[in-house]
Amino acid sequence: MTTEPTKTDLCETDEAPIGRRDRFLTRLWFVLMLLPLLCGMLLKLFLTPPSEGITVTGAQIYFTLSLPFPNLPAPIRDLPITESQVNSALVLLFLFFFCLFLTQGLRTRGKSARQVLAEFIVEKVEGFVSGTMGDGYSGFPPFVCAILMLSAFSSLLALLGLYAPTSDINVVGGWAILVFIMITRYKMKAGFGSYLKGFLEPIPVLAPFNVLSEFSTPISMAFRHYGNVMSGGVIATLVYAALAALSTAVFGWLPGFLGDIPFFQIGLPAVLSVYFDLFSGCLQAFIFAMLTMLYISLAAPEKESS
Repeated sequence: MTTEPTKTDLCETDEAPIGRRDRFLTRLWFVLMLLPLLCGMLLKLFLTPPSEGITVTGAQIYFTLSLPFPNLPAPIRDLPITESQVNSALVLLFLFFFCLFLTQGLRTRGKSARQVLAEFIVEKVEGFVSGTMGDGYSGFPPFVCAILMLSAFSSLLALLGLYAPTSDINVVGGWAILVFIMITRYKMKAGFGSYLKGFLEPIPVLAPFNVLSEFSTPISMAFRHYGNVMSGGVIATLVYAALAALSTAVFGWLPGFLGDIPFFQIGLPAVLSVYFDLFSGCLQAFIFAMLTMLYISLAAPEKESS
């Protein structure tokens, strides 16, 4: 005698394969999330030439692509692929798989810790945008969250010994130009004539200064972000070198290999890295996102959701 499966049995049978699939995809996204970071460290290890002592340099050029256009001007004839470009792409891949990792297997009941974290991030960013820009900008949280995450994780690459893309003015300058285009777009919503008329306020004689003020927005945003991150890295490097010299001066008299151990470099650089790479990097990401929201909200003639 056979019995028909109950509704409960069918639900358990249907949910089992889904649970296995979710676990497999979760582990897959987690591995793929860490893979770009591992690739970045391997590139740094094998492509960075050895150097004596501690040096402060810009982004290393990994290789150069020769464009098949010989008639182009010399500055744009070749395309150098730098460390900052590669690391920026690795951060984008990391964030892509990180988002897939957080949003895998979303459900209304029995929420996982990943789903709780994803909902927390979404709620906080939406509240951040609403409190800064107003309720009329409900479409901006994804853009603001992308700026925050991209900037913060680009700076945090320094914790892994990689070159932070935010230490390159070209990278941060590109973000600032994108924000400037969005600001100009919102200013032109009231009409191109109204946009040009704004340069004549409050009196026409101030038009040249208004034009300079307009184009100084992306420059100030880029150099503020780049300058703070780059200066933090330079200061940390100089302090690291000074600690090595201090260790040699104080403990160099010890016999054998003990005199070569940089005792002052143990622990202290890590404390500096927590401030310059972790705190300062996240702080600059927050400031850049805040300025983006303020400039866009002030540029719009009226608050809109699009």
